[in-house]
Amino acid sequence: MRILYGVVGEGMGHATRSRVVIEHLLQAGHMVEIMVSGRAYDMLRKHFDGVHEIHGWHLIYEDNAVRKTKTAWSNLVGLGDGVPQNIAAYFELLDEYRPELVVSDFESWSYLYAKMQRVPVISIDNMQILNRCFHDNDVLQGAMPEFLLAKSIVKAKLPGAHHYVITTFFHPPVRKERTTLVPPILRPEVLAARPTQGEHVLVYQSGEHAESLANVLKSFPQQAFLVYGMRRGIQTEEVDGNLRHQPFSETRFVEHLASARAVVAGGGFSLLSECVYLHKPVLSVPLEGQFEQVLNARYLQKLGWGLCRLEVTRDDVQELLDRSAEFTEALAVWQQDGNQRLFQVVDDLIAGLAGDGG
Repeated sequence: MRILYGVVGEGMGHATRSRVVIEHLLQAGHMVEIMVSGRAYDMLRKHFDGVHEIHGWHLIYEDNAVRKTKTAWSNLVGLGDGVPQNIAAYFELLDEYRPELVVSDFESWSYLYAKMQRVPVISIDNMQILNRCFHDNDVLQGAMPEFLLAKSIVKAKLPGAHHYVITTFFHPPVRKERTTLVPPILRPEVLAARPTQGEHVLVYQSGEHAESLANVLKSFPQQAFLVYGMRRGIQTEEVDGNLRHQPFSETRFVEHLASARAVVAGGGFSLLSECVYLHKPVLSVPLEGQFEQVLNARYLQKLGWGLCRLEVTRDDVQELLDRSAEFTEALAVWQQDGNQRLFQVVDDLIAGLAGDGG
């Protein structure tokens, strides 16, 4: 089948997850053209041919929060720089390719093309859980306006798809038809990792709040913290007391994650999912203005697998250390057979479409 795969470029998790699905589709004998925006373009073109860059919505972060005014202005400015012509040219290219199916990881232009050409769309992402599932009151407590806003935005994204495949490590009741929950999509490097119980705590954090977090971590001089993200661009490890700042390395990051005692990170779905799979307790600090991250972190805490905090104090880190064994034991209930459930669902959906003649 000829497939157009759209990947939103905001957040590298979309690209790493889509890479797994695209590899599966290619191995199954399908032809795949990829439409991608933002930073995800550079990542995906290293792995695949047929990767096309297109303008996409992006977010601007400052001080561990989404800056809405700067984000809106940046996106509006970007739209004026020849983007409509580029999109028109790309749609002409797609008319020659004539995709029979569009798969979208929260990406709008591929979806728009599908609707214009009456091509079925399969949505594969984690965001649709906001709109297509019921959520417990205790998870939404004190954040109902933020939830309703986020839900309305997600609802307006990819409406009327043929099916919604939602990746998740928590399982609220599904409230809409044509919706299937599957375990998180895991990259090969994580699936190959073998978790061990080390002594260090892995930290993944950036932004202006990183400095205050660093001061909190330094108040635990006997505890080693392997830190990613605070000092971007470094080429070798830099030691600052009990903080060991790490240069970016996907391989080393997975090794440090698999051997960590616990993790301090944001609320991004991909990293939290990897922590759950490797049974690593997490102190999650979701980005302000990103309710999807808040939802992830609150469910993580509700399940007894870690803590959700909007700001980190010394007491929070102490609680993570004191309860790490408790959280690790609770995480033992999570078992996942790689990406097999996802692959089966996708294969069945494509087979059904092929049987119906698209």
